[in-house]
Amino acid sequence: MGLFDQIVSAVGNSNQAGSAGQIGAIVNTIQQLSNNTGADPSTLQSVLSLVGGQVRSSLQQQRAVNGEAQAQAIVNQYSGTEPSPQAVNTLFSSNQQQQLIQQIAQMTGLNLGSIQQMLPVLVPLVLNLLQSGTQTQNPQGGANPVLNAFLDADRDGDVDVADAMQMASRYLSR
Repeated sequence: MGLFDQIVSAVGNSNQAGSAGQIGAIVNTIQQLSNNTGADPSTLQSVLSLVGGQVRSSLQQQRAVNGEAQAQAIVNQYSGTEPSPQAVNTLFSSNQQQQLIQQIAQMTGLNLGSIQQMLPVLVPLVLNLLQSGTQTQNPQGGANPVLNAFLDADRDGDVDVADAMQMASRYLSR
């Protein structure tokens, strides 16, 4: 099952943390970010794809070194709709942050300052989306199918957080 399917399943499962309100808050925050920065939605989607890919790499590394519970703990601690520089600093070294900012600037044409301001907003949003699969009865220990799909346990490469958020936005507006 793909990432979007796992998210929809989590929204419909009372044993998981996902809800339509949670997904709606994520989508609204992205729209506000687009309005505040002047970045058009397609540019912001590109930024979100790049950030999501880096979040995935970082969480995969955390999981490989410290176990699945550590990846889930990071998701639980830093997910949200408010800016969190701590989330960025937890997942990325300062060198990784600079590389990501440069990569985004090259691909989108956005200025470095705007991108640097976006990261503390986008990283917690990605983590918030992943938190939708968290087990409500056992948030630290239960398997999180959304996180597992994002980390692509079957290694088929079919994961893009921006696409999942775009589909979630369409799903909510039905």
